[in-house]
Amino acid sequence: MRLLEENHIILSPEESDVGKRLDIFLADKIEGWSRARLKKLITEGDVLVNSSESKPSYKIRKDDVIEVELTELPATSFKPEAIPIEIVFEDEFLAVVNKPSGMVVHPGAGVHSGTLANAIAWHFNLENVDGSNRVGIVHRLDKETSGLMVVAKSQEVQEKLSAQFQNREVFKQYIALVHGAVEQESGKIDAPIGRDRKNRLKMKVTTQGGRSALSFWRVLRRYEKFTLLEVEPKTGRTHQIRVHLAYIGHPIVGDRLYNSGRDKTVANQQIKQAIAKLNRFFLHSARLEFNHPVTGRRLSFSCDLPAELSEFLSFLQKATLTVS
Repeated sequence: MRLLEENHIILSPEESDVGKRLDIFLADKIEGWSRARLKKLITEGDVLVNSSESKPSYKIRKDDVIEVELTELPATSFKPEAIPIEIVFEDEFLAVVNKPSGMVVHPGAGVHSGTLANAIAWHFNLENVDGSNRVGIVHRLDKETSGLMVVAKSQEVQEKLSAQFQNREVFKQYIALVHGAVEQESGKIDAPIGRDRKNRLKMKVTTQGGRSALSFWRVLRRYEKFTLLEVEPKTGRTHQIRVHLAYIGHPIVGDRLYNSGRDKTVANQQIKQAIAKLNRFFLHSARLEFNHPVTGRRLSFSCDLPAELSEFLSFLQKATLTVS
């Protein structure tokens, strides 16, 4: 086993592994992960065999190279914390929350408190039981991304919601402000995403081990040297929207990881300073639709841009001439 980073590993089979199912092979090699969870990683495309997606039933061969992205940490012990969160909707089965920028979704990678999981554990009155209680985080948003998330209150509801994400039955819509004047009014980006081997913190568009990724976008408003977009990701790859928009030459404003220093090249000094003061990238989960896992009713939610983003747009409009 080779550990590329905390949650990214490469496995090489031994003679005794040949002929095993892929999900069984992973369960034997990766401690602390259930076969069911590993099977889900495989079906979601987070496991590559010889740089290609595979199936849980795939039979291991001697010279296979298996690459695994452990996209969720195994259950860990953490305490409920009385952290205020905005509840958009809640019933006995689930809740929809409006996550603020700067909040990590789940404990891990050295972060053990102050997360959304800590907050909802307190809000739902959940207690740690033998250090193995797990709050029903169904999907994730990057730390700096704000907006809507759905949270399950039971394992059964979590599994049903996760299946909807996997089957692309969930509608997700984001608002992003990008650098440059996007030429067309709408379009799609169909480009596979994989890890950037030169920078382990980044993802990139690549055909070498990349996983299929599809995003649709349309222009909401044009500013001088900036464009406000509505983005609908059809897949859920790590950093997908950020990577895709950077790939077409229009990185997200404030995204230090993917915009190659574009924030620092802004000619208008007032705007440059305002971007630095923003201290986050301009990406917000604005709409979320899914089927209620118990009643079957279609639920639809939306939330406005947080104050810092709406105020930045107002400032941008005053600082530059709006393009019609």
